[in-house]
Amino acid sequence: MKLKIEIIGDIARIMEAETRAGEKAVTTAMREAGTGLKTVWRAQITGAGLGARLARTIRSEQFPKGRASLNAAALVWSKAPVIVAAHDTGPLIRSKDGFWLAIPTAAAGRSLRGGRITPGEWERRTGLRMRFVYRRRGLSLLVAEGRLNTKGQAVVSRSKTGRGLTTVPIFLLVPQVRLRKRLDLARNAVPGLIVANWPGEQVR
Repeated sequence: MKLKIEIIGDIARIMEAETRAGEKAVTTAMREAGTGLKTVWRAQITGAGLGARLARTIRSEQFPKGRASLNAAALVWSKAPVIVAAHDTGPLIRSKDGFWLAIPTAAAGRSLRGGRITPGEWERRTGLRMRFVYRRRGLSLLVAEGRLNTKGQAVVSRSKTGRGLTTVPIFLLVPQVRLRKRLDLARNAVPGLIVANWPGEQVR
């Protein structure tokens, strides 16, 4: 058996053209992969009900900047990595002091700084003191003696007769809680983009 190889044209120019095609294909693929992954991750976050604000923390960037390269790469990251990672992994959360996690009830209201209110902030805001109620079965509580306003939040009772005064659960106390896994960011692979972006006439 005899094999005959014949090169038609300038081999150096052919290789140079092939290299440029490869650089363009890799760079285009990385740009599409980065932009596509950013879009998909943002959609996952909003679809999980975590809000557009958290979704906008997902960013993408391409390297090297301003030129094509066979070593092109794309970086996709979050400006709120701790929050995003927590919803992606579903971690077990414990109190940093080793005691209780305080989960506010509707009667606690919301923090003036946004998000969940803490026991300390609640007492400073309302002027009420809470007491600990331990329960062997079910959740332990932090409760306060007050009344519920029209919003269903506990406030100081101004009644001199004690009318409307009640014991209101303000926080539920748990030793630990597992955050529900709401994201699966690793599943969004983008295969085949380099081949798809290689000029057809260059592929034999």
